[in-house]
Amino acid sequence: MLKPHLLHPAALAHPPLAQTVSRFSLNKLGVAARLAILAGVSGTLLLGLAPSAQAQSPELSVTTTKSLSIPAGSLAQALKTFSSETGISLDLDDKTMQGMTSPGLAGQYSPPQGLALLLSGHDLVAEPAGEGHYKVRRQAGVSADEVMVVQGRQTYAGGQVASDSRVGLLGNKHFMDTPFNTVSYTEEYIENEQAQDIGSLAGATNASIYVPSKRSIFETFYMRGFSTTASDMTFNGLIGMAPNMRSSTEMAERVDVLKGPSVLLNGMPPDGSVGGSINIMPKRAGKDPLAKVTATYESDGLGGVHLDLGRRFGEEKQWGVRFNGVYRDGDTPVNDQQHKMELTSIGLDWRNERARASLDLYRQHEEVDGVNYFSISSIASTVTQLPTAKKGDYSLAPAWAYTINDTRAAVLRGEFDLTDSLTAFAAWGQREGGYRALITRNTLLNNAGDINAMAIRSERDGTQRSGEAGLRGNLGTGPVDHAWSLAATHYTSELSFKDRMYPKHTITNYDHLDFGSAPDQSGFGAVTSSSDAKLESVALVDTLSFLDGDLQWTVGARHQTVESTNYGASGAQTSHYDESRLSPATAILVKVRDDLSLYTNYIEGLGQGGTAPTTASNAGEIMKPYQTKQYEVGAKLDLGQFAHTLSLFQIAKPSAYTDPVSNVYGVYGEQRNRGIEWDLFGELTPELRLLGGASYTQAELTKALNKANEGNQATGVPKVMAKLGLEYDLAALPGLTLTGNTQFVGKRYVTDDNRMSLSPYTTFDLGARYTTKIATKEVTVRASVQNLTNHAYWLGSWSGGNGSGLSGGLGSPRTFLLSTSLAF
Repeated sequence: MLKPHLLHPAALAHPPLAQTVSRFSLNKLGVAARLAILAGVSGTLLLGLAPSAQAQSPELSVTTTKSLSIPAGSLAQALKTFSSETGISLDLDDKTMQGMTSPGLAGQYSPPQGLALLLSGHDLVAEPAGEGHYKVRRQAGVSADEVMVVQGRQTYAGGQVASDSRVGLLGNKHFMDTPFNTVSYTEEYIENEQAQDIGSLAGATNASIYVPSKRSIFETFYMRGFSTTASDMTFNGLIGMAPNMRSSTEMAERVDVLKGPSVLLNGMPPDGSVGGSINIMPKRAGKDPLAKVTATYESDGLGGVHLDLGRRFGEEKQWGVRFNGVYRDGDTPVNDQQHKMELTSIGLDWRNERARASLDLYRQHEEVDGVNYFSISSIASTVTQLPTAKKGDYSLAPAWAYTINDTRAAVLRGEFDLTDSLTAFAAWGQREGGYRALITRNTLLNNAGDINAMAIRSERDGTQRSGEAGLRGNLGTGPVDHAWSLAATHYTSELSFKDRMYPKHTITNYDHLDFGSAPDQSGFGAVTSSSDAKLESVALVDTLSFLDGDLQWTVGARHQTVESTNYGASGAQTSHYDESRLSPATAILVKVRDDLSLYTNYIEGLGQGGTAPTTASNAGEIMKPYQTKQYEVGAKLDLGQFAHTLSLFQIAKPSAYTDPVSNVYGVYGEQRNRGIEWDLFGELTPELRLLGGASYTQAELTKALNKANEGNQATGVPKVMAKLGLEYDLAALPGLTLTGNTQFVGKRYVTDDNRMSLSPYTTFDLGARYTTKIATKEVTVRASVQNLTNHAYWLGSWSGGNGSGLSGGLGSPRTFLLSTSLAF
């Protein structure tokens, strides 16, 4: 039993409600008062008369929380900063902590919580040595009833999501200190969900994300009603370095999702996605050695194995190695479809007191036979009735269709603490690979279900290089604290294309598809086109913290340059684009209470502008990068073990076309998405974990070439979505967890004129997980059934206005998943 005078973080994590209310009433200022003080402070700063702090903050009690902003760096320096900011005295031995690093802290913490997180992952304890005084030393040989063993975690209650996530240029931030809507899925959740790609992971419980296709030629999904592709995902913060076409999840330690455009934070993505961004954080070796093998099975015969190894080396464990190897092969639940995935990844990291570095190497190879690319990619104008959806095992692709994707990449990242408050960082990566595909484009011709199928052979090869370098630091100017970052980014892409559309057209019918034999592909191989692209930017952002961090103002801008050149089959230049734009952003976060944050932001997205066609009166005129604008307000409520976020947003994305009256090409079109999102996560009780939410999105065509379409809902975007995943631990049988998931997706329109729509659908998943030990080795068995009722439904459009409302194909059939993990 712990001695009465010792601190215990579990007991102090949630102070009594009465105490919280008392602290709020005595120590927290109203919003109006805060803004008045901010105005006075701003005026003082502008006059250059900001006073310096005169009095030392009183020592905090162990239950009082405080806003902490401690940068990543050496553990010793982080603890010294913690001691200075909290008034808690720490006896430290720099030699003991040599080579140990800390990710830092950003958020509201009590001293025990903050100390626990800083020491997390190290074999250290904090031993009470008097009132408000601790001695930090190694854990070995210390009994639990003599000291407080400090164990912290960066995952939120329940372990499914992380408390922190990477927010681009802002670095890692606690969700309550982030003035944007973010969520970060943990390695534990990825494993338990048995998700094999990013779409399956993020689309399972996130009501802001809609995945309109599965095992298509590449991953695509909607975020806040706008299409996002695999090409725009980042890998360890670098654009263009995620696997080509699809990302297998086994090498991810965390998957960070940021909703809405993010040019200031991440730079312009290669494909110009504006609905949101996804970052894959690669796995790192933990403090304890890891050796785990997982066998997987998916109906109707897709088996696989996953090997995960990790270990740290060196006198101070400064070197880390994490290896992941995956092999899956077999028949999928869809008729005449086979899937193969191979992944090998190695993550190396090194750290000492002032520097940190990592190197990630991976190769991913994927093959899909019977691949469903476009499904029904277009619908004739004479069609007034859509065919009834069939069960998901019905294939809309010929058995001879295929795709082969291959990616090889290396990503190097490092940072060095120039001083205790200034860090230099840099990263560089190179990715090579491409795809080979033979697919069909299918057009629905009439109400009888006749389909015209045209075969296409396509190949793409390319090399992408991505880098960034910059500085980030912290400084104080009187009563105002600054956390700033300055960065420059550079991205290039060299691509070559081989495309051939075969003149043979097959007329078949939806109810009895027969695509005939594969086309004769002899003579295929000449490059038909190529392109070079370059994205460069410089960005500066500063978060100003007032009132002890209770009021935070983030302001910044990025100057983005976009250069693109296209070449024909002969190598002659066919077009060139070189434009730039300044993209500002600002955000405000107010901590009304320790458990309640309110925020608002304005941020932009950018996409390459168009060039006036030769038929326009301004032929050849180049448009500046298209500027998408988002306005958002939101609230975040953290109840300690359970959290809610609520967001209201508006995103307006422009487009260009030739005006039919003036014959002038210009930026006349616009799609404006307005919506509300509610997310929830955490432990409702110690046995019950929930993860999900609901959203309403009005994706309106506010300006369109066809004026009759103005005011219509954009193709493929559901207005209403609701998702909920749950886990329940059975007390009667320790180690057994029941799991379930349900999704509701509302009506989607299939054409811009909104003359036809797809019915709403609801799916249910059920499963169980059992963890036990066999001969001292931990074994986990997971089993689940997706689409339990085998409901038949159409998914929707895979890319909004670029594809018909049936291009996403049919929904997934009833699917059985089984996996067994053995830690040895």
